[in-house]
Amino acid sequence: MKSKIEIDINSQVPVYKQLIQAIQNLVESGEYRNGDFIPSMNELSNELQISKETVKKAYSILREKKVIDSSQGKGFYVTNDGNNKVKVLVLFDKISNYKQVLFSTFSEAIDETCEVTIRLHNQDVSVFEHFIEENLDQYDYYMITAHFPIQPDIQKRVLKTLKKIPNRKLILLDRYIDELPGNFGSVYQDFEHDVYDGLSQGVDSFRKFRKLNVISMSGSLYAPLIEKGIKRFCTENNINFEFHKNLESAKIQKQEVFLILNSQLDSELIELVRHAKAEGCKIGKDIGIISYNESPINEIILDGLTVLSTDFKQMGILAARMITEKSFKKTRCDFSLIQRSTF
Repeated sequence: MKSKIEIDINSQVPVYKQLIQAIQNLVESGEYRNGDFIPSMNELSNELQISKETVKKAYSILREKKVIDSSQGKGFYVTNDGNNKVKVLVLFDKISNYKQVLFSTFSEAIDETCEVTIRLHNQDVSVFEHFIEENLDQYDYYMITAHFPIQPDIQKRVLKTLKKIPNRKLILLDRYIDELPGNFGSVYQDFEHDVYDGLSQGVDSFRKFRKLNVISMSGSLYAPLIEKGIKRFCTENNINFEFHKNLESAKIQKQEVFLILNSQLDSELIELVRHAKAEGCKIGKDIGIISYNESPINEIILDGLTVLSTDFKQMGILAARMITEKSFKKTRCDFSLIQRSTF
């Protein structure tokens, strides 16, 4: 079937430039829409009776200009609708306070010519697979938090799906995947080593307490890795510690500190504060409380909630910079103990 692309072989304008202009015109007029496939280099070369190298040069320039892109095994397709906006798909596992900080910072730092779409996979690998399959050729960049249950079969499916995204388009956030090859971008936290480094920042404060109690209940995907870092910190610094899977008033003892591994507004924090008050403990003096993952509200909770957290603002800024500067890197995000009145 004959394409809509036309050139004038007698024109003084180089053929490759005519091809570029012809395809851009078809995009801007709506004849070619976002996601539409255009003729292969061989097809267009044969149809217009021009060299394949000429078509290749034109397609290469159109690709640099973000007008078209290619998909392995499928061919070249249109990547914009004539507005020249860079399209970014943000695929988060869920929205939380710290994800909102990350996304807000990313949005502020990203170029105004970018068009951002956000979707949630809710840590469901089937939903994740569907989103990628449905949108594989529709975006210039895919920014993903690949948080899923760590069972081998699920992780294998996640890895297989991520490999479908070209490296030059993929930015992994919050979690790095060692098994994924290639020059994709990543801004991540290293759960085991980060918590060790964060606790080390407050080692003198920890020594003022008799014991570190870690509340590690269901809901945290990376609790085993975080617990490993906590054990190493406590062992090396001769700090008494204990892990708990449930909370009871009897476990609230004065001169002890409690670290909650789940998010800052989970029921565990509320329950801990309720038990502490029932035991007549003043938080920040009789007992210490530390939560995990920073959000703006932590400055207000309990007159200032101490937190161990990666820098989600930095994560958003660095991800935006990879897109605006077209320079992909793998960067471990800053992690720190933010001490406030509860510790």
